[in-house]
Amino acid sequence: MRWIFAIAAAGLLAGCGGGSQAPDRRDDTPAPAASSGDDNATTPDTPAPEPAPSVDLSALPAPYSTADYDAGRRMFRRCGSCHTVTADGGHRVGPNLHGIFGRTAGSADGFDYSDALESADFEWTPEQLDHWLANPREFLPGNRMSFVGLRDEEDRQNVIAYLLVETNAD
Repeated sequence: MRWIFAIAAAGLLAGCGGGSQAPDRRDDTPAPAASSGDDNATTPDTPAPEPAPSVDLSALPAPYSTADYDAGRRMFRRCGSCHTVTADGGHRVGPNLHGIFGRTAGSADGFDYSDALESADFEWTPEQLDHWLANPREFLPGNRMSFVGLRDEEDRQNVIAYLLVETNAD
């Protein structure tokens, strides 16, 4: 039973940029079967998965207007263990990101920010978020976010496009 908790902890750490080693198995439970590589494979009793809805990003500012919303949604899953994006989502380890664009850094009601973020003097824009996501520790030394960042510019653009849509940005 302890290995279940170890796997869950390893998954959370990997999602936030922490270690990614798999824990040792502590019982005789067989490991999950290896994937055939076709994650969309179906059996006669299993319907094919619904395709993700198409989202029109053309109204967003460049470069987000040409980003890949679905890739951003998938990439944001890493963030979802710490952040929510819906109006009623509440805070987790990190603040709810609903309404982030145009909000002063460190000002979401009810969240206990680090001193660095509470004293930061900027508003969140897609450009600011891009710099933050590249390397949060370098962008604002002293913040408590454990995420190491997204080095790939395209990944950051996809996540930001997803957030522009999902966080009610106007």
